[in-house]
Amino acid sequence: MNTQIREIAKVWPVVREVFAVPHNEREYEKLVAWLDSVIDEVGGDEGHPLASLMETLGSLVENYETQHVPELAGDPIASLKALMREHGLKQSELKEIGSQGVVSEVLSG
Repeated sequence: MNTQIREIAKVWPVVREVFAVPHNEREYEKLVAWLDSVIDEVGGDEGHPLASLMETLGSLVENYETQHVPELAGDPIASLKALMREHGLKQSELKEIGSQGVVSEVLSG
């Protein structure tokens, strides 16, 4: 076990930035960026060599969000509007939902 710890100590300065528990918004954002990059690489391939890295980073992000990001409760339309304000998004930027007309209909109930 001591040999493994010594080996980890050698590489820790390089990987610490990826595996460190975030303690503030800046560290959290950096971790989210790492997770996004790994998700882009791994996709849905559970057998990918980096799949466990994706899972680990996801757990670190989830833990931070549970402790620091308030849950939006109540009306889903109000929640969507709040998220749009928080992230500075316009209706035209929500293409995943649909066209700007569809988004407008959703937001108007």
